[in-house]
Amino acid sequence: MSAQTIDRTPRGTRPVGASGASARPSAPRLRLLPFAFAAPALLLYLGFLVWPALQALWISLTDWDGLSDQQSFIGLGNYAAMLEDPVVGIAAWNNVLWALVTIALPMTLGLLLAVVLNRKSRTSPVLRTIFYAPAVLPLVSIASIWAWLYDPSDGAINTILGAVGLSGLEQSWLGQDSTALWSVMIPAVWVRTGFPMLLYLAALQSIPDELYEAASMDGATRWQQFWRITVPSLKDTHYIVLALSLIESFKVFDLVYAMTYGGPGYSTQVMGTWMYANVFQYFEAGYGTAIAVVITLVAIAAGIPYVRSQVKSS
Repeated sequence: MSAQTIDRTPRGTRPVGASGASARPSAPRLRLLPFAFAAPALLLYLGFLVWPALQALWISLTDWDGLSDQQSFIGLGNYAAMLEDPVVGIAAWNNVLWALVTIALPMTLGLLLAVVLNRKSRTSPVLRTIFYAPAVLPLVSIASIWAWLYDPSDGAINTILGAVGLSGLEQSWLGQDSTALWSVMIPAVWVRTGFPMLLYLAALQSIPDELYEAASMDGATRWQQFWRITVPSLKDTHYIVLALSLIESFKVFDLVYAMTYGGPGYSTQVMGTWMYANVFQYFEAGYGTAIAVVITLVAIAAGIPYVRSQVKSS
């Protein structure tokens, strides 16, 4: 009986051969592996975001009408024209006013609603759903609803005012310069209150109850607890809500266009609606695209501090 030969070669030094074991990938291949996994998403990003952005930047440097094949390069002529365009000044001011109102009020109302609805009760889930519901409705449908409410002849607002003896306050809410922009801001606040409320609710549930119990034992009132415990504890949430609302306020278009088309006159014109008017109504695609580039740059500038804070926190 012959003795069986035992291979005592260490596993790490055994050559690849008849055993069929495959060699490990080389170091260069391992370094390229993450890029291989990211390639599909990167191609989509380049094709649907970067390339259109570069095209838009090129169009903003031309006097293209949006229809013909000729695109004459004029450099920064469109951007220089923006500085002399009086409507751009009106639209920019309306954007600033829009940002102030549609950021401050939804943040304040969202925080107050979150504090009230954070209490455990049977009605809290239902009320949360009701207050958050406008945030998920299409803006076009919201514009249609509020345009009907503001209708000067058959609208609910003027009808109610007349029914309670305040017919002197009835007016064409969307048809006059003094009230049109404010009338559009009201549904915007109504729509944007639900999202801050949701973020604040999530943040409130992370505040330890022991802080409120200790403050109550020390004689602090609920108002003092709100200012000394709740508000400081929500600092990160305040920053997130502020940054996202600021970006959204500079991109406003749907609600204004669907309700007033930027009128009457230029009273509700914002940068988004003026960009749309130049591209699709006046056939000034180059000039309109230059306005779009400015809107994008402002939104990016507003979002950079938020992104940097998230990177640092992670």
